Amino acid sequence: MGARIRLTVIGFGLMFMLGLTGWLFLGTPGLPTSAAASQDASGYAGAIRPEIPVQPLDGLTDEEGKPAKLGGDVTIVTFLYTNCEDSCPTTAQQIRAAIDDLEDPPPVYAISVDPVGDTRKTAKKFLSDQSLLGRMRYMVGPPVALQRQWKVYGIQPQTREDEHSLSTVILDRTGRQRIGFPLDKMTPEGLAKDIETLRAEPSA
Repeated sequence: MGARIRLTVIGFGLMFMLGLTGWLFLGTPGLPTSAAASQDASGYAGAIRPEIPVQPLDGLTDEEGKPAKLGGDVTIVTFLYTNCEDSCPTTAQQIRAAIDDLEDPPPVYAISVDPVGDTRKTAKKFLSDQSLLGRMRYMVGPPVALQRQWKVYGIQPQTREDEHSLSTVILDRTGRQRIGFPLDKMTPEGLAKDIETLRAEPSA
């Protein structure tokens, strides 16, 4: 009888250790397994995105009425609307803190998720209120031009029924999407770190 009890205890102990090991390798609780594994393997603070080529900002202009072209440097792209009172100012301040930490701040673009409410005037006021005037370009334009951007980045725009996607993306020097941050996972330190990591990549 004693031998059977000892074997049973040993069996349960092995099962516990295997379960614990599996849990550790599955990744961080609260993250999808694939995302956690990608983050651990890559060393990035954000999540790796599919390397989708740049979507030209055709049909959009910034708060000064000027067109823009992506590529040439690691770039931050985020999605905002100017009447937002919580998540958008928070996103803007996280980005501002990140670029404050960088000796050579990267280009930063906000793309409107509200083509009706966002105008050059409201965009300029938003940037001024967030101390980002001249440091972030706020791209506005007609719905058809904005929809092209939402589609390629997988963004849900702002509607009466649904809150827009809270997503910030880092592009590499060629304009490809590389790293993504939902708002609840983004920190200034993590954003700045991933920018520097991408900048350190050898040129193709």
